[in-house]
Amino acid sequence: MGVLSGIRIVEIAGIGPGPFCGMLLADLGAEVILVERQEQDADPLVELGPAAIVHRGKRSIALDLKDPASIETVLRLVETADGLIEGMRPGVMERLGLGPDVCLARNPRLAYGRVTGWGQEGPLAQTAGHDLNYVGLSGALWYAGQPGEPPVAPPTLTGDVGGGGLYLAIGLLASILHVRQGGMGQIIDAAIVDGSAHLTSLLLSLRAAGRMPTERGKGVLDGSHWSNSYRCADGRDVCIQTLEPRFYRIMLEKIGLAGDPDFKEQFDPSRWPEQRRKLAAHFASRPRDEWLALLDGSDACYAPILSPEEAARHPHLAARSTYLEIDGMLAAAPAPRFSGGDVAPGSVPCRGADTAAILASLS
Repeated sequence: MGVLSGIRIVEIAGIGPGPFCGMLLADLGAEVILVERQEQDADPLVELGPAAIVHRGKRSIALDLKDPASIETVLRLVETADGLIEGMRPGVMERLGLGPDVCLARNPRLAYGRVTGWGQEGPLAQTAGHDLNYVGLSGALWYAGQPGEPPVAPPTLTGDVGGGGLYLAIGLLASILHVRQGGMGQIIDAAIVDGSAHLTSLLLSLRAAGRMPTERGKGVLDGSHWSNSYRCADGRDVCIQTLEPRFYRIMLEKIGLAGDPDFKEQFDPSRWPEQRRKLAAHFASRPRDEWLALLDGSDACYAPILSPEEAARHPHLAARSTYLEIDGMLAAAPAPRFSGGDVAPGSVPCRGADTAAILASLS
């Protein structure tokens, strides 16, 4: 039994951060009932079928939310739930008859979780957008690039997952804890623009200290030669981030540059561009595995940049079982881990697989 055993979440099917949040809670032992439409979506980016890893471990009920009887079924589920997840555009749940006022009237202890890109209020609340748009507007994308180049962020990670799904999860759990301490249910407005802006707090601390100026490529984390990625002779990549001087010295020693006077000054921004160019040429002189053999086991703060398939095979991640196979698909194992034991993630349910059982439980 997982640490969230005994918690029931009703998830209104959607895309992006909502399903990820539901998966995270299910991974930790919560019962997550996924309310899906009866018909499949024509959009192949939405309708992932058995490949929807974010649905693992959930129970699926298929309903027609245009049918008042189905709305009543959802409300009866809400009466038994600790939390609800919805990721519709603001106003949609209200028009369906499943808005927070209606749901909280049926269950005043409910944590009503709403996740959107722009939030429930504000000039852009009714405007369409996606992950990249939200992190672009929030400031979270700014430092993800080099001078003269447009920023590029890992798809979905900073916005949908980090700024949306994770903040929705902590909001739901905080509200459930509040209720169990004697409080009333809450409406959680988890906006990706808010969450991704909040994720910049460490960067903003460095900015306030003068270490991350607004000009891209001039800060310690986006401009220095010792915090960067480099292409090797075989076209594969490594990354280094030797912030502390003692680790910087180890890195230079391991790659054969300890005696090079051009690298003596670690924290002089005026020298970083040339140091980056020289370090890039140095890494380009050998294949990646040769560099890894030199750096292996040291405190040089290095790593190869791996594909998910390579990562799953890496000795460290393999030893920790960080990746696993679910129904023949590569998937990340549940995180974080608990000393009391983890719950094995469940399979991806077929649409409506649990409809009959769930309806019977309500009768």
